Amino acid sequence: MSDLAAAERAAQSGLDRELPPLRYDARTTVSPTQRRILLLFAAGVVVAIPLLGPGTFVRVAVAGVTVLYLTDLVFNAWVITGSLRQVRSRSVVVRSDRREPALWPSYTVLCPMYKEVAVLPQFVAAMTALDYPADRLEVLLLLEEDDTETVEAVRAMVLPDSFQIVIVPDSLPRTKPKACNHGLLLASGEHCVIFDTEDVPEPDQLKKAALAFRDAPHRIACLQAPLNFYNPRQNVLTRLFTAEYSLWFDLMLVGLQRLNGPIPLGGTSNHFRTDVLRRLGGWDSYNVTEDCDLGVRLYRQGFGTAMLDSTTYEEANASVKNWIRQRSRWIKGYMQTFLVHTRGVWRRGGRLDPHFLTFVLVVGGKVVSSFLNPLMWALTLFYFVARPIFGPPIEAVYPAPVFYAAVITLLLGNGLFIYVFLLGSAQRGNWDLVKYGLLAPFYWLAMSVAAVKALWQLVRKPHYWEKTDHGLHLPRNEPQRTHI
Repeated sequence: MSDLAAAERAAQSGLDRELPPLRYDARTTVSPTQRRILLLFAAGVVVAIPLLGPGTFVRVAVAGVTVLYLTDLVFNAWVITGSLRQVRSRSVVVRSDRREPALWPSYTVLCPMYKEVAVLPQFVAAMTALDYPADRLEVLLLLEEDDTETVEAVRAMVLPDSFQIVIVPDSLPRTKPKACNHGLLLASGEHCVIFDTEDVPEPDQLKKAALAFRDAPHRIACLQAPLNFYNPRQNVLTRLFTAEYSLWFDLMLVGLQRLNGPIPLGGTSNHFRTDVLRRLGGWDSYNVTEDCDLGVRLYRQGFGTAMLDSTTYEEANASVKNWIRQRSRWIKGYMQTFLVHTRGVWRRGGRLDPHFLTFVLVVGGKVVSSFLNPLMWALTLFYFVARPIFGPPIEAVYPAPVFYAAVITLLLGNGLFIYVFLLGSAQRGNWDLVKYGLLAPFYWLAMSVAAVKALWQLVRKPHYWEKTDHGLHLPRNEPQRTHI
């Protein structure tokens, strides 16, 4: 593609159209109403401690936490067992009879990238391998204005005619959703999809999505392709990461789809009806987990999401430090999404929407459990290891009903989640990875470390997009590692 063509594409900054503003977004971390509620809650705690007495207050708090754990256990068991009743773990509600149309719908691939030189050849090869008519496909490479290295590398490549360079103006916030919104304004496709630079989708994914959209009711505005990894056996961390992804995309999201409630999207391989996505206002540029927010917003605006029977393979994070950076951003984004979508009352058909509870358990529950898990595990450990010292005070805050409920959540809850960690690998046929699911508690502990970092950043740098190294799967003599 010539520099002139790239300049022309960059000049089309979307001034001829603009996305409608979002009613709520993450630009404001905590609204005035939410701040008042938090202050009232804190004041209530301060008043309740002397009023009830410290011992009674702690017993009430422990009972409340136990109820939360038990509710989460029942909900997750219901969702996961429901997904297992599908014909296959990768089944979808929206299926196509595979009759190919005379003219395929136009498709836009949005590819936000930042300092991605190392994995750029892999990405171009993956996009070139897509089995879709070239004259109906456009691939928009969304390059940041200040990323001269990647811009020069892309311009030096011989790219197919369907590839187009889009220069995203350097402005705040510097986030992936801001770049995607810029691309959305320029997209000409009837459908569009997000692919990250390290992604390798199955070649027929666009055709499957186009056929599914054709056969689905218009309310199905998004198709989520499951994600998995092409380097699952690089080290222990990638094995655990692979098990988690298999659990989330092949079991949890399939189960959530059955409920017809909100589905937190993955960060890539989301296929959309472009007109619907524009009417919704695109992505929240200030949310660092914009995919989760958009999945919830789709539901709240009356649209549905279905799982697509096609996998996109990407890179499993092979570095613990790098994984913490990535996971802390995801958790911070979940916090942002929870705060954004608790600002208004959830209504459907003039009534309170019961799927607000689904949202609270799926989005809020994942965050809260990351903070509570280490505390509850520490209590259990102290009770058994140093029972003469810690046994009496711990027993004092666990009345019999609370104690039995806590034992159920401890045994069945941890047992269930370890089991489904194993099951996720088995569903994908990764039998050699199954045994690594037994290390799941250590993986969850790492999530808690990431959660603490996420909370700190939510307060200090809510819109900061912490980059994650990519290219860790490449041999050491390959070009430098990249970021997104």
